[in-house]
Amino acid sequence: MPAGPGGLASLHPRLPSPVQDVVDERFERRGVRLLLKRDDLIHPELIGNKWRKLAPNLSAVSGRTVLTFGGAYSNHLRATAAAGRLLGLPTVGVVRGQELADRPLNASLARCAADGMRLHFVDRAAYRRKTTPETLAAVLRDADAEDAYVVPEGGSNAAAVRGCRALGEELAGRADVVAVACGTGGTLAELAAGLGSGERALGVPVLKGGFLTSGIQELQAEAFGGPRGVWSLDDRFHFGGYARTTPELHAFAADFEHRHGVPVERVYVAKLLYALVSLAEENAFPRGSTVAAVLTGRPFP
Repeated sequence: MPAGPGGLASLHPRLPSPVQDVVDERFERRGVRLLLKRDDLIHPELIGNKWRKLAPNLSAVSGRTVLTFGGAYSNHLRATAAAGRLLGLPTVGVVRGQELADRPLNASLARCAADGMRLHFVDRAAYRRKTTPETLAAVLRDADAEDAYVVPEGGSNAAAVRGCRALGEELAGRADVVAVACGTGGTLAELAAGLGSGERALGVPVLKGGFLTSGIQELQAEAFGGPRGVWSLDDRFHFGGYARTTPELHAFAADFEHRHGVPVERVYVAKLLYALVSLAEENAFPRGSTVAAVLTGRPFP
């Protein structure tokens, strides 16, 4: 199956994704309305921002091998592997951590392999330098993929940002604040660009380090030639870093699922929703405002 627009359309994505009005007393008692943007319902396997980021890239591959990067628990690697299987494209996943090559695959990497992705493990020092031309060329050569179409870690590049601007456009006029969990920052960059006047995007980083601001600025400059929209980050809710959770976060997610019947993915979505409840309790949102939370994934496995 070709990976052009026709091939992608044949996967029947649910776009625009639904918007769900949620009655939650933690917001109601502060005069705030909560909406859930159900990007987790776009496609059974290419979920949320993964569809929005991958679609414009996959439309450009022209049948070539797709090579991309991620850690051992990367949602992006799983989505790319699934897209390769569905569209008949060969895929290569460059995985952070050479030491993992001699260990049994975890559930996430096993799913990638089952979907036909060829895994190539690199040491962590080289992985940190993966965007430099010399290191990238060496990785492509060692992975026997020198002619591959390269998608960056997390899928965030100019094509993804321009293509995913529709997320903000789908929510324009519906919320005062639209919030999303951030890994590489690409979704926030695109979201902010699509929102309307007087609306702002809020990013909740799931990694610690406070390094996303410059990356988001660079993505918007590459995609649009300069800054777009109003956005901000709140770095307080990473719970120790990527894929790190606590009993408190698990309990919060389970309670949210019980209250609203919505599956809560733990790496990104749980931290986003926890942040919004905390911010509501801090009176960070004016009374009468509407806050929309973008659900970018579902629990795995």
